[in-house]
Amino acid sequence: MPSLNSLNCLRSLEVGGLTYHYYSLPEAAKALGNIDKLPMSLKVLLENLLRWEDNKTVTGEDFKALAAWLNTRSSEREIQYRPARVLMQDFTGVPAVVDLAAMRTAMAKAGGDPQKINPLSPVDLVIDHSVMVDKFASASAFEQNVEIEMQRNGERYAFLRWGQHAFDNFSVVPPGTGICHQVNLEYLGRTVWTKEEDGKTYAFPDTLVGTDSHTTMINGLGILGWGVGGIEAEAAMLGQPVSMLIPEVIGFKLTGKLKEGITATDLVLTVTQMLRKKGVVGKFVEFYGDGLADLPLADRATIANMAPEYGATCGFFPVDEITLDYLRLSGRPESTVALVEAYSKAQGLWREKGHEPLFTDTLELDLGSVEASLAGPKRPQDRVSLPNVSKAFDEFIGLHFQPNSKEEDRLESEGGGGAAVGSAAMVGEVDYHHEGQTHRLKNGAVVIAAITSCTNTSNPSVMMAAGLLAKKAIEKGLQRKPWVKSSLAPGSKVVTDYYNAAGLTQYLDALGFDLVGYGCTTCIGNSGPLLEPIEKAIQQSDLTVASVLSGNRNFEGRVHPLVKTNWLASPPLVVAYALAGTVRINLSEDSLGQGKDGKPVYLRDIWPSQQEIAEAILNVDTRMFHKEYAEVFAGDEKWQAIQVSAADTYAWQDDSTYIQHPPFFEDIADAPPHIGDIHQARILALLGDSVTTDHISPAGNIKADSPAGHYLREHGVEPRDFNSYGSRRGNHEVMMRGTFANIRIRNEMLGGEEGGNTLHIPSGEKLAIYDASMLYQEQGTPLVVVAGKEYGTGSSRDWAAKGTNLLGVKAVIAESFERIHRSNLVGMGVLPLQFKAGQDRKTLQLTGREKLGIYGLDGVELHPLMNLMVEVSREDGTRESFEVLCRIDTLNEVEYFKAGGILHYVLRQLLAS
Repeated sequence: MPSLNSLNCLRSLEVGGLTYHYYSLPEAAKALGNIDKLPMSLKVLLENLLRWEDNKTVTGEDFKALAAWLNTRSSEREIQYRPARVLMQDFTGVPAVVDLAAMRTAMAKAGGDPQKINPLSPVDLVIDHSVMVDKFASASAFEQNVEIEMQRNGERYAFLRWGQHAFDNFSVVPPGTGICHQVNLEYLGRTVWTKEEDGKTYAFPDTLVGTDSHTTMINGLGILGWGVGGIEAEAAMLGQPVSMLIPEVIGFKLTGKLKEGITATDLVLTVTQMLRKKGVVGKFVEFYGDGLADLPLADRATIANMAPEYGATCGFFPVDEITLDYLRLSGRPESTVALVEAYSKAQGLWREKGHEPLFTDTLELDLGSVEASLAGPKRPQDRVSLPNVSKAFDEFIGLHFQPNSKEEDRLESEGGGGAAVGSAAMVGEVDYHHEGQTHRLKNGAVVIAAITSCTNTSNPSVMMAAGLLAKKAIEKGLQRKPWVKSSLAPGSKVVTDYYNAAGLTQYLDALGFDLVGYGCTTCIGNSGPLLEPIEKAIQQSDLTVASVLSGNRNFEGRVHPLVKTNWLASPPLVVAYALAGTVRINLSEDSLGQGKDGKPVYLRDIWPSQQEIAEAILNVDTRMFHKEYAEVFAGDEKWQAIQVSAADTYAWQDDSTYIQHPPFFEDIADAPPHIGDIHQARILALLGDSVTTDHISPAGNIKADSPAGHYLREHGVEPRDFNSYGSRRGNHEVMMRGTFANIRIRNEMLGGEEGGNTLHIPSGEKLAIYDASMLYQEQGTPLVVVAGKEYGTGSSRDWAAKGTNLLGVKAVIAESFERIHRSNLVGMGVLPLQFKAGQDRKTLQLTGREKLGIYGLDGVELHPLMNLMVEVSREDGTRESFEVLCRIDTLNEVEYFKAGGILHYVLRQLLAS
């Protein structure tokens, strides 16, 4: 900025006595043709291109391609998109800042200026992923958990404090404040951004990328944003555009109104199931229709949040009166609200009644058809209606107790995404003793009930419903079952304020839903330990137990290593299942328990009415937002007391087990690596469908007998202080040992047994994947991973790609990839290769014992989406070849791959400048 402005569309707008300059879409349309029916999300992309026109990264052909989209509803055109800002959370933010610090060290070592490594766009990092539910069901749980969090994470937080001082345009929201997406929704997001340049104030759409896949939550506020890997986010910070193809846009029409008793969570699980079935990976989804007029902003944000679960890049909602109402409610200045309205209307970005853009494809939902639902037992898209949860659980456990041949085939196809295999009979149960009491724990027992995660705790309607249900339960004389670990972890302190104002806190506390922290907690795997006798009972009897959480992720092995089934639910249903104590119940018909009058109490008896919820929501007040965000970057005394260095480069500490100097940039002064064919590669792992980034790089528990556990113990860390994989992402030694170490991953080379092991070939020895990798690398053997469909679903976890790289994996061959992980693999110099239709690991009869050669790279100019040849050499001496599609999708990605990775590309460019 400013742009070449070849379409002469720079105009000015007067709002509140101030002049704003902007690149006018209606004026651009005079040259491009009518764009009124263009999806709103693509209009935002078009404005971005108009503003950044430089005849190098953005040209007039890009504008024409977007305008022409209306004729084709798709495009093969690659564009360079520059978001206004970047959002991070600490699990993904720490490794990103480690990379930036390592780049500064490399820059200084090569004789360059370390200050060149500096964010050029505003970056906000919110520390929200580190608090763990160690203490619960007590008035002091919050203070105790925060104290433990600060002790555990002192090194990480000192490092982030250094980054806060060392880097420009870099702000840190301290721990104990809220979840990054809710802070973004309630405070950071503006809908329309402004920037001062050359004495002028420019207005443009607020846009961002984030290092958390649920960055999409902000789409509910009319802000275009999505998750990228930390690697790509770092490049964006350093001035690199986000390279992307103009997307297909799926229109999702909403009509009608939700029925009495149906929540936003029920709606979003329905939407997730519909869109995942539709197939929207790599596409934009845009919501439209007059049903939006009755959809509160919080409900929109709940739906937008789940975009990674339905597979879309984003789930966008246009700007309208509801957007303005929320901006006012959450304490944004009236000048901001006025600018958002004036700018959106001037640009054709305002939703008008009856307006229906043109889309690549559409689907429609009558809100009145939505029914009470959960999702489980292991995927967010597996919606189950409330009456059928018990049946779904029994089918799950029956399937794994006595599978028939058809079900065995299905399990085999699921590979790394397959369900946990339990040997317990369906009637499995055992007594346990705690505090002088004996309790019977059975299959299906709810051992974790957590109101957690950004998805729902941003939504006052479902949060108030939970509080009201708790109140009615207490008044009826109900109590949670003793084996249930209950917790309340809101995404914002505002939730605590409105619970107090509505008089509901005491009832949640009485049921054990005391405040445990402001953070992701259970949803990210920070559920903390279960009571020791409960853990022993589960292990000794191999019970299949359950968690019920108001989160967005329920992948196996994520919530807790001993909990094999996990169910996403609305906050009031989380409370209900804590009362029931089991998922083997039909809450629509069966009693929750006996009331103090001796009569059975049913869910319908304590479910709050829409009128009661609406009255409770009146307690949500703008003053609460002003109060909680007045000093959002300040932190408490503990945060402020952390000592920081003023040096431009970080002083790496050899004895740190949290922050280590990564090896990625050691040879940056040398020429980029030669891109050539891959010869005689071994298969490190042979995996099935739906292998998630949790399978590849877990965020939760570090097992004492795992390679990462051995490393930590060798460095003097006791198992009680291991913390989590997520908290140790600043240490590559831990993370590479944790790659493919999820206890639920299933390697078909070992017959599908669970755990992060493999066969070393040709010795045939069973080893941890890390140990096998080190042995192969000592022998100079390149490695390949082979997988099924939807490889890399889930979180935007850059360590899933970084760890793959450090294990010596040169290529991943899969049937399909999720968008972010594919990009991350390219960004780390790992080839993502896709089987052609009709071929996969099964049709090719791969066992993992073969040698693979990948050909077509030597002496060839790389180009996007080129075909390569893979040669299979089998143990019996026979050979076979098949063609694969190289999923380096854009010209920018070609350049990144040739440089050894995206950050290597950026660093080499800066060294040369």
